[in-house]
Amino acid sequence: MERAGVLASQFDNIEQQREASRLGMWVFLGTEIMFFGGLFLGYSVYRALYSPGFADGSRHLDLVLGAINTAVLIASSLTMALAVHAAETGRRKPLAGFLFLTLLLGSIFLAIKAVEYTHKFHEHLVPGARFAYPEPAFSRPAELFFSFYFAMTGMHALHMVIGVAILSVLVVQAWRGKFSPLNYAPVELTGLYWHFVDIVWIFLFPLLYLIGAHNV
Repeated sequence: MERAGVLASQFDNIEQQREASRLGMWVFLGTEIMFFGGLFLGYSVYRALYSPGFADGSRHLDLVLGAINTAVLIASSLTMALAVHAAETGRRKPLAGFLFLTLLLGSIFLAIKAVEYTHKFHEHLVPGARFAYPEPAFSRPAELFFSFYFAMTGMHALHMVIGVAILSVLVVQAWRGKFSPLNYAPVELTGLYWHFVDIVWIFLFPLLYLIGAHNV
């Protein structure tokens, strides 16, 4: 039997409640776009001012790990979309499975990012008193580049951690049959959030990793 959605007292019906939930998530994502937009704008301005130094700094990023993480997140968007479809059609086991795969892919992304961060610490490429750049002529602009790198990828990683935590809860709930075609808003809203985080990385990857792949 389909589990009916829990209707809050301020709504007339389930569909109105769903629309309000979607609107609330889109408003939240709008604020997130403005937040990341400020980081992208600041990065773009300083990249234009210090193009050679930013390009040289980019060459010290691991392009292979960045590309792998991009593929991982694209795959996670697919599994998340399949999870939402499974929720819409009331398939409990596929829903739990696709949510778990999304959780697993998100965890792989974070593990790879942790490896990248570890490399940067060992190479003394973390901005601050211990920053030591191998090309002295580009030291100051490169430090600025890595400041943006850690700020932008760090905030993105934080959003990933939040998403992974939410997915962990959803996997358990899905396995216990908490969702149905009439009650799957948490899965749908998490899907919107996850796709947004994935899209942010699609912009971060070329901005940070690819500018050093050619002469500027």
